[in-house]
Amino acid sequence: MNPRQFLERPTKEAIRELPKFEGLPLQKICLVRTADDLLFARDEIFNASHVGFDTESKPNFVVNQPKTGPHLVQIATGQHAFLFTLNDSPGNELLSEIIRSDKIVKVGFGLKSDRGPLYNKLGAMLQPTIELCAAVRRLGYKQQVGVQAAVAVVLGRYLQKSKKLTTSNWAAKTLSDRQLLYAADDAYASLCVYRELVRVAPHVLR
Repeated sequence: MNPRQFLERPTKEAIRELPKFEGLPLQKICLVRTADDLLFARDEIFNASHVGFDTESKPNFVVNQPKTGPHLVQIATGQHAFLFTLNDSPGNELLSEIIRSDKIVKVGFGLKSDRGPLYNKLGAMLQPTIELCAAVRRLGYKQQVGVQAAVAVVLGRYLQKSKKLTTSNWAAKTLSDRQLLYAADDAYASLCVYRELVRVAPHVLR
């Protein structure tokens, strides 16, 4: 009997050769801070059955120092991305409602690791979810497949990931435009991967 044959995850070099993933423009990204932002976010998100979901945390470079993240939560619909800061944010109540809502399915990568920290910060359990790491692996990959590799194999696009931005200060009072675009990309890309899997391989989303 032949051993099972697995697909090879694309190399970083091969991924960089793909056409660039086109994320949402800056004008479609809302950093939720005002009453109007909250109303807009509520209307858009609760009209969606599935949303892309991701979090960012301020990096911790000191050994044994407790982690305090997440500091930013990103939620993407097909048209907009909404970024919620968690430190004394007026959006925490709405964010908690979204996180625990059983009418909104959150799709993303590594969501299991977000559940505990989000519950500790907001008292809300993240549900229901679709873990895209597992879904993409069911296409035939032995190795773990993160968002960048998934965008490559499912969408045929290159999602640029900057280490400088990944390790930037996500707890800062003011986030740069590059941070906003980077954060929105991860949530929006997750939603795009999910939608394409629904179209071409719905069986992996069991």
